Amino acid sequence: MDHFYPFVNYPLTYPFQRMEPFIDIQTMYLHHDKHLQTYVDNLNQTMEEHPEWWKVSLEEMLSDLNRVPESFRTSIRHNGGGVYNHQFFFAGLRNEGEQPQGKLLEQIRRQYGSDSAFFQKWKEAALSVFGSGYAWLVTDGEKQLQIITTANQDTPLERHLVPLMVIDVWEHAYYLKHKNLRGNYVDDWWQVVNWERAELLYSDSCK
Repeated sequence: MDHFYPFVNYPLTYPFQRMEPFIDIQTMYLHHDKHLQTYVDNLNQTMEEHPEWWKVSLEEMLSDLNRVPESFRTSIRHNGGGVYNHQFFFAGLRNEGEQPQGKLLEQIRRQYGSDSAFFQKWKEAALSVFGSGYAWLVTDGEKQLQIITTANQDTPLERHLVPLMVIDVWEHAYYLKHKNLRGNYVDDWWQVVNWERAELLYSDSCK
């Protein structure tokens, strides 16, 4: 679903404590209600001054940033990317002990050999992000999977890739519980992946 101005910080579809013990309730609250809200507010403030762009979706702008006037392009990259990335991150969490499934599982094993080999590649990518950013599982729309990283609030959309799942490795996503141990956070995040959503996104991308 594409998103248009005015942008909204949608309530989570689960309570803040749902990700315990893997992601603590205080981090979930601050991350969603404070950090994400700031990006939403800043993005709306920017867009308020450009009504000629209200009918252009956030996804369209992030997919072709060169099309956005230079006067507010940086805000769309930073604040628009912050909104998109965070909403994708929160939608990708579900603490129900799920495992990879369906066509996505088949492709993971085809490309990486096993679930554990895939996770090792995933963890390496998440740990490789210098400073703030994200690790993503994406597809190019031709069924092939890629593990990529993005810095700050950049998105895979500008590379014309289809995101399937993401881990936020900004320190605010894990520091209250995991301190400087990003690897432990990655291990815990792996326990709350919404694999059903990732599978649906992958299946849709292959149509």
